[in-house]
Amino acid sequence: MPKTILVVDDKTSVRKLVQEYLSEEGFRVVTAQNGRQALFAARHEKPDLILLDVMMPEMGGYDFMRAYTRESDTPIILLTARVEEADKVLGLELGADDYVTKPFSMRELVARIHAVLRRVDKAAPAAEVLRFADIVLDKGTRLVTVGGQPVHLTPTEFDLLAVLMSAPGRAFSRAELLTELQGISFEGIERTVDVHVRNLRLKIEPDPANPRYIETVFGVGYRFGA
Repeated sequence: MPKTILVVDDKTSVRKLVQEYLSEEGFRVVTAQNGRQALFAARHEKPDLILLDVMMPEMGGYDFMRAYTRESDTPIILLTARVEEADKVLGLELGADDYVTKPFSMRELVARIHAVLRRVDKAAPAAEVLRFADIVLDKGTRLVTVGGQPVHLTPTEFDLLAVLMSAPGRAFSRAELLTELQGISFEGIERTVDVHVRNLRLKIEPDPANPRYIETVFGVGYRFGA
């Protein structure tokens, strides 16, 4: 059964181009021209992934994410014409898994889509559960609990935590973490790991300002406390 991609962009030309290309790649594609339409489409179509423009009338991409990520962990790739790092960081902080800067090549966009979907669909060995202190991560069910309470993570946050927990004490560089997560790397996105780590700390650390679990290894990257 083909994966469903929701394409959200206020420009008809962009929606048509992306829809035609992704359809040829074997995806089922639905479209929306603003955030309000996207909320309706996402709730009814249950897409496997959302391609989301940032600047749109009526409801922009950030406002869509603030509303939709409270009810679903569907992976989101931002389509943004903004090049300021602060704008990209905001999108990641709101729960986006990746971003593509306009103008983009369709080959790169499809590669990013496949990379995110692989993370979501990655088969896990039966009953592979990682435990550390009061954190329990179940790869089979893709559930995380802290102190017995479920914690809502995005697909990228879950996989990042799984990589770190699988090798406590090992220092991973940002480039290694990107490779572990995506299987491929793209120029200029290593800093996005910092944003995902910051989001993770806010969700699992008793005191995110003084992390107990995800430690910074200065000049290298990150490790999970041994």
